[in-house]
Amino acid sequence: MKEWFVMGGSLFMSFLTILLVIIVAVSVYFAIVISNGKAKDKTNFIHQLKYVKSIGLFTMITGILGQLIGLFMAFTAIEVAEDISPAILAGGLKVSMITTLTGTFIYLISILIWFLLDLWYQKTTSS
Repeated sequence: MKEWFVMGGSLFMSFLTILLVIIVAVSVYFAIVISNGKAKDKTNFIHQLKYVKSIGLFTMITGILGQLIGLFMAFTAIEVAEDISPAILAGGLKVSMITTLTGTFIYLISILIWFLLDLWYQKTTSS
């Protein structure tokens, strides 16, 4: 996992990790609010609950941006070198996808968390 983090570029991977921590923290906050029964205004709470999805989507977009910046830098290096073997090119493309995969995975986690929190909230307010 540490190699994945370093290969993906410490700047973008650190930012993605921070966003994951924010998603978890916001989700824990909403879980506490639901369990304490303090979420009375249904429309407002459901709107606020969507922040989990929004932060997850921002994480995925950030991962895609990391890939695009990595590809731009790689293609600039290829342009200077002029002759690159297909194996080196494939390895570079594989590395450039790490941030996108990480961002997408975090987005899927945020969608799952949002779905479970929303389901839990709907069950607690309907009874």
